[in-house]
Amino acid sequence: MLEKKPFPKPIAFKKLFGPSFIILALGLGSGEIILWPYLAANHGLGIVWGAILGITFQYFMNMEIERYALIKGESVFVGIHRLFRPAVYWFIISTFIGFGLPGIIAASAKVMASVFGLGNFKWLAILFLLLIGIILSVGKTVYKVVERITKTTLLVGIPFIFLLAVVISTKTDWLSLFNGVIGKGDNFWFLPEGIVLASFLAAFAYSGAGGNLNLTQSIYIKEKGYGMGIYSQKISSLFSKKKEEEIKLSGTNFEISEENIGYFKKWWKLISIEHAFVFWFLGIVSMFLLMLLSYTTTHGLTGNSEDINFVINEGIIIGRELFPFIGVLFLVVVSIMLFQTQLGIMDSTSRIMAENVAIKKLDGREKGKINLSKIYYFFIWGQILFGTILFLFNISEPRTLIILGAVINAFAMFIHVALVFWLNHKEIPKVFRPNWIRKIIAIVTFLFFGFFSLLVLLDKF
Repeated sequence: MLEKKPFPKPIAFKKLFGPSFIILALGLGSGEIILWPYLAANHGLGIVWGAILGITFQYFMNMEIERYALIKGESVFVGIHRLFRPAVYWFIISTFIGFGLPGIIAASAKVMASVFGLGNFKWLAILFLLLIGIILSVGKTVYKVVERITKTTLLVGIPFIFLLAVVISTKTDWLSLFNGVIGKGDNFWFLPEGIVLASFLAAFAYSGAGGNLNLTQSIYIKEKGYGMGIYSQKISSLFSKKKEEEIKLSGTNFEISEENIGYFKKWWKLISIEHAFVFWFLGIVSMFLLMLLSYTTTHGLTGNSEDINFVINEGIIIGRELFPFIGVLFLVVVSIMLFQTQLGIMDSTSRIMAENVAIKKLDGREKGKINLSKIYYFFIWGQILFGTILFLFNISEPRTLIILGAVINAFAMFIHVALVFWLNHKEIPKVFRPNWIRKIIAIVTFLFFGFFSLLVLLDKF
């Protein structure tokens, strides 16, 4: 039985910002910068509806993950383990395979290599991986390092891209964008002829974060101390003096009273608004602008379908339309945003895998001595080693790696939507459970990812 403590009063709204920036930024390098703009460059803006639907699904998905952490003060991984112990193996394996493929950092390196005229970008990609490892290893508090880098990148990158899109695009381009919201494209509705299903599913899955990354919302809720997460422990740095220490991953209970129900409702309202604005609204704006910019500059050009050449073509066209240095600056900003995304993904995935290893080590015990930081950094450097090996064997085409990882992660989302739905109906008191509208959305999301994953599987075979 979990010990009981007071449910904390809600904090000021302005102090809530943080986790949603992280989860938004995790999608920037996969869906927003690469996959949706790639589809826009090659097929037009009639597929914009898919981006909106994808990120809307993820908004509701993320809120159910946050609901559990807010009430229980623990991650969903701990709760799911109570219901189904073998789940830890699934989360470790699916996370490593889905995100260990270094497509995003390969894209970052390829874009930056084009700026400096480098022919082979794999050595730069390996250097970038090592730099990420160093950044994550030297910060006093891992979360604060990632949050600071993420906020800076978003606050600089998004306004810059917004200005470019406004300056370069025409009224006709904007009309095409708005038509795409209802699925109307150039001579097609919803899906154009010849679109690769795997590419569409990959973009849909990465409309936001995708895969098991969404589940890290529950870990970040703990890190920020929202709701009952105020009583949880934090991950320490690799170079802290803490070694093997007593770890408590399980959460804390509270009395179900009118006062505590009221506190929860206030918390829920605040985090719903914060996530809707930062993750959903800014996410849609980011995807709209990046797709519009890609369409305006590169649609109809030859060579767009080859890997991520459309991004490099964008830089060339922007430089031609405005000033050459603006085109170069665009490519540098894109490369940095991709780099930041890979950094955030490595942090999040390593948290997922480290926590699941710790859950297995505790094996149902409330507390136990574990070096959680050591496990976390084992996975950080394990992913770096895996990516480096792939690059050394010349497995480095960015788009192929990203799409393969995204398809795997779409199936992972199919699994975790069901697990979180089950968890919230088994472990959360009835008064805090989702309403029927959210239940229907969860079921539709589950069926959608299952259906498209099956379609892609049948298409490939």
